[in-house]
Order: sequence, then C-alpha cells, then structure tokens
Amino acid sequence: MPATIYDVAKKAGVSIATVSRVINNSDTVSERTRQQVEQAIKELNYAPNVIASALTKKSTLTLGLLIPDVSNPFFSELARGVEDASNDFGFNTIMCNTDYSIEKEATYIGLLKQKSIDGFIISTAYCDDVNITNLLKEDIPLVLLGRDIENADGYPIDVVGSDNIKGGYIATKHLIELGHKKIACLLGPEEIKVNRERKAGYIKALKEASLKVCEDIIFHGEFKFESGYNKTFEIFNGSIKPTAVFAANDLTALGVIRALKALGLSVPNDVSVVGYDNTILAEIAEPPLTTVNQEMRKMGYLATELIIKRIRGEREAGEKVICNTDLIVRKSTAYRFD
Repeated sequence: MPATIYDVAKKAGVSIATVSRVINNSDTVSERTRQQVEQAIKELNYAPNVIASALTKKSTLTLGLLIPDVSNPFFSELARGVEDASNDFGFNTIMCNTDYSIEKEATYIGLLKQKSIDGFIISTAYCDDVNITNLLKEDIPLVLLGRDIENADGYPIDVVGSDNIKGGYIATKHLIELGHKKIACLLGPEEIKVNRERKAGYIKALKEASLKVCEDIIFHGEFKFESGYNKTFEIFNGSIKPTAVFAANDLTALGVIRALKALGLSVPNDVSVVGYDNTILAEIAEPPLTTVNQEMRKMGYLATELIIKRIRGEREAGEKVICNTDLIVRKSTAYRFD
C-alpha cells in the first residue's frame, strides 16, 4: 500500500500540517524540520505520488464553509473546529455567511466553484435544499455539518451532526423530573430538520411521563434572541401558563429569560428555562443557563477530516457521524411543588 501523509508525519515526528507546508515550499518551516520531512518523504517514496495527485486534480487545498449565521455562537464554534482541522491538515478555509437564504447560499456556491475549491462543508437551513442535491449530482466533495436534509435523490452524502432527539428528550425529562407538567417548547424554523428532531424528543419525554402534548404551547420562531423574547409574550398571553420553557437554542433561551423578567416573573422561581447548544452565552447568562451540550468544535473538526479524506481519495461518500448530547444543569431550572 502506498505511503500516506500520515505515514510521513509519523516518521518525521511532526504534524500533518507541517508535512503539507514542506511539500508546498512554505517558508514558515525551519530548515531542520524541512530536512526531517524531506528525509521521511524520500524513505517512504511519498512525494511523487502526492505531486502527481495534486497536478491531476488541480487541488487548491481550499475548502468552502457555508453557515447560516456567524453571529450565532453555535456556528462560530463549528467554524472554529473546521479551521482547526484545516490548519492541521494543511488546508485553507473560505467562510461564507448565508443569512438563512437559499439564494445567497447558491450565489456563494457559484463563486466558490469559480475559485476551484476542493470541497464544501455546508450547514444548510432547509430540509429540502436544492443547492445540496445539485452539488451531489456534480460529484463535488461535500459534508453537511450540524444539519441534514431529508432527500438527497439517492446520492450518498456525508453528514456530521448530533443526537437532537436525545437532546430534546433529556431537556424535557429534566424539567419533568423537577415536577413541571406544563412545559412550553420554543423551536426555530420548522423547515430546519433539527427542530423536528428536538420536538420529537420533547414529545417523547412528555408521552413517557403520561403528560398531555399541548400544541398551544409549542411555538416556532427563529434561532435568535429577539425571537425568544417576542415569542415568550405570545406564550404567556395565552390561556395556558407554562411553568417551564424548553428553548431550541441558547440565544432563544436568553430572549425567553429577558421577556420573563419584563413580565415580572422570576427565573427559576416562577419559570424554569432550558436552552440548547451550551455556548459561552449559557455560562455568562443571569442566571446561568441549564442547556443541552453539543460537541460543536468536535463536529466541525470531524466534518473537515471527512471531506479531506474524500478529496484525497481515501474514502467514499455516505458516512453519517452522530455526536453525543448531554445536559448541563445550571441555575435556570428549579423544582416545582404545585
């Protein structure tokens, strides 16, 4: 079997990124390290294969990362994982913010294709994303990150995400175990698959506890602070007054907390709140937010590793990696005794 970049890095005692920099004649590598790597390349007969592959594929060692909202800490953490892995493997990343717009996403994809990037990492905003299926038909290396689609027209597709059904379930079960029976659910856009999965987990926990699923306190909004704030007034102006709210991300949960305070309600004494993602915002919230933890940087890193292996011809498409979710209990939830 031909030697790989991993073999060269191991033999030279350096990182994969360092091997890549030596191959690409980067001036950021010390002369001693360069000699170590070149000696390992020579002994393993690696360089001729790598160079031929690069010339044949016209590789630019560049990836395109498309995310819906860079201001959301969840996506920022995903992007950091992508950047870390890109650096480790000697690749560059161009990041584009789509603003949840399918048209803007299509425009960026076109621009990046003109730059001959090697592949795409996309966190799509829609269950049925025609931009994704078009890329699959062109056999362009692609990984979906943090989001999945429901129809890939039979094409194998790589996905890195987390267990959203479990996340919705453990968040709701926590509130039930604290004695809450009227639990509102505040989700993001319905067309995003992760919302359907988190809602499914929420419903599963309610049914398991023999509690009624009440559609009057299940709301869809946006993954934004303003949405959480405004939807909370809608929820508490209704006929059912929840004692707890499960929000589908941390930004939404912080909006909920701000609105509850404006309504004269205390968190968690009057209403308990659970968020989702475990971003830095959850730690600095007042009170600190109980939330579902996602391994965001790990997800970004794994997605990048998958696509680079695909680009190098080391694997075929069609892998789904589901990372774990767990609950981080802080001070925004409390027992309910009535």
